[in-house]
Amino acid sequence: MNYKRREFLKTAAASALAAIVIPAQAKHSHYLNTDISNTDSIKIKHQKSPTMKLSWTPYNLQLKHTFTISGFSRTTTPVVLTRIEYDGIVGYGEASLPPYLGESQASVIDFLKRVDLSGFNDPTHIEEIIHYVDSIALNNTAAKASVDIALHDLAGKIIGAPWYKMYGLDKTDVPDTTFTIGIDTDEVVREKTLEAKDQFNILKVKVGGPDDKRMISAIRSVTDLPLSVDANQGWTDRLQALDMIYWLKEQGVVMVEQPMPKNDLDSIARLTEVSPLPIFADESLQRLNDIERLKGVFSGVNIKLMKCTGMNEAFKMRNLAEALGMKVMMGCMTETSCAISAASQLYSGMDFADLDGALLISNDCFDGAVLEKGKVIASDLPGIGVTPNRELNFSR
Repeated sequence: MNYKRREFLKTAAASALAAIVIPAQAKHSHYLNTDISNTDSIKIKHQKSPTMKLSWTPYNLQLKHTFTISGFSRTTTPVVLTRIEYDGIVGYGEASLPPYLGESQASVIDFLKRVDLSGFNDPTHIEEIIHYVDSIALNNTAAKASVDIALHDLAGKIIGAPWYKMYGLDKTDVPDTTFTIGIDTDEVVREKTLEAKDQFNILKVKVGGPDDKRMISAIRSVTDLPLSVDANQGWTDRLQALDMIYWLKEQGVVMVEQPMPKNDLDSIARLTEVSPLPIFADESLQRLNDIERLKGVFSGVNIKLMKCTGMNEAFKMRNLAEALGMKVMMGCMTETSCAISAASQLYSGMDFADLDGALLISNDCFDGAVLEKGKVIASDLPGIGVTPNRELNFSR
């Protein structure tokens, strides 16, 4: 790309952004729209604008340990990696596809084939582009997230800044990330805990079955670190769930995710009302329009890029939940450092975080956000702050 043109684009986009970007000292809950565009300022007379080119590649993540939650186990997670190129600049994205999400590599690629970005000549018009992508088909949230993340990476690189700065956030003001211990034998649970206890300040334990107390006791035999638990809808009796939560509090547990089936909101609301620990929505929460109906049902919400279509909507969800007085958590699937780095750009100031997805795999294909003293810290590189660490063959 011509040097003068690149500098003009960066200056114009930065000027447009400056009018609405959130000051670091401001309360960001009032800023629900993260469109950074200025339609008139980036047009260049008598010069044809370049177009965005979307491509993708399937990739399979290899888990370091068999991962078991209430309901099933797995040793791999399929993903689809995306790439958007614009005038010599490249942005990267990712769709992570655990079985319970209901998407596959084939369905994601089918969706991506329907995405035509040729009608947009400015990647910084994020709101406009994401509205179009979301309108292509219902659901397909991970597929949409893969485009959203790549677009944010691209726009940030054009502007020349990481997204945490454009959001007006402090990348070091973040909660400790949990490290997930899946359901397993006592021996394996102790082994995983010993591996993690010197790197993390809080652990997350998968529960929701008959072995919950055994799991917690096995962990407590080797560490006294604070714990969070995720029942993945595994408890069905409200009173038994409450008894378990009281016991968990005595064991040093500090929060509970999705204790009961996602649609049993009445039982969850009654449980939350008397629970000694905060109760967070996971499976009950998908997108922005779910937030208001969950107020009074849960203490807080766990936002995941793969469920809400990406960074654009995740930031709005975070702001709305905080405005309603709810606690907020940033979560993840099993993901590469691409999606984890995207999430790391917007979780400053949240109450909890579970951003260990890239730490659970043995073949991470990106370098980006890093673990520092139990916290996932965003990169200062522009965009989402990632670079591929191996050759990836993107194609249409």
